[in-house]
Amino acid sequence: MTDQVLTGVGAQLKQAREAAGLAVDEVAQRLKLLPRQIESLEHERFDRLPSPGIARGLVRNYARLLKLDPEPLVERMAPPPDKAPERGRMAGRHGHTLPSSTASRRSTLFLVGFSVALLAVAGVVAYQWQQKKAAPELVAPVEPQRSEPAPGPEQNAAEGLAKPLEEPVAPEEPPVAVVKAQPAAKPEPQTAAAPALPPGIHRLVLRMEEEAWLEVRDGAGRSLVSSLVPAGSERVLRGQPPFQLVIGNASHVELIYDGKPVELKRYIRGEVARLTLK
Repeated sequence: MTDQVLTGVGAQLKQAREAAGLAVDEVAQRLKLLPRQIESLEHERFDRLPSPGIARGLVRNYARLLKLDPEPLVERMAPPPDKAPERGRMAGRHGHTLPSSTASRRSTLFLVGFSVALLAVAGVVAYQWQQKKAAPELVAPVEPQRSEPAPGPEQNAAEGLAKPLEEPVAPEEPPVAVVKAQPAAKPEPQTAAAPALPPGIHRLVLRMEEEAWLEVRDGAGRSLVSSLVPAGSERVLRGQPPFQLVIGNASHVELIYDGKPVELKRYIRGEVARLTLK
């Protein structure tokens, strides 16, 4: 567990709540939150909340409920900037820069790889040279040439009579390309439309670009969803209006009601949007 640095924000909220005579459950009910979330704020366990942005928004709402100025509290929640360690080079005694261990490691790996490749090439060349040297050379024997007597006039006349006349060869016709007709492509089936909803039932679609908290109740008071939803998720809800919605980190949530988008910016107070859909 990491060391927790207390800023006094939670203690100030708790002191103001006790001075106002309010219990944790009563504050949670007024803010539409869970009691454990109020306790996390008072003990400054902001890591138990969905994200730093939602934690700051909850602190603003809590401070306004207790009639405190929220901005000083939110400023104290910002973590101190970390000093990035110097990397790559370090200064020597006389001001000379020394190469970092990463650069020296890369140069060493490059030299080792180059040496291995060079040894592999040399091994292949030596192996081929040994094979070529060990192979015996085969020389085909030369047959002695035989002297044939020159043909006489009678032999030439006989060969001329025996040689058939060559007939002219007709030029070949070029091949004809045969193209087969391709069958017509079948039309792709159209996507079936969404089924119609029963009378009195409405549909909500919520898409999360980032991690967000969702709490939705229908007209009968039933909880349709009450959980932390990860980024990139989509929730499709159906029920009877009116719907009571509490959305944390609402600036990164898209809401569609019966196929029509709902603008959430005008309902957002401190990263949390509260609205009723009829």
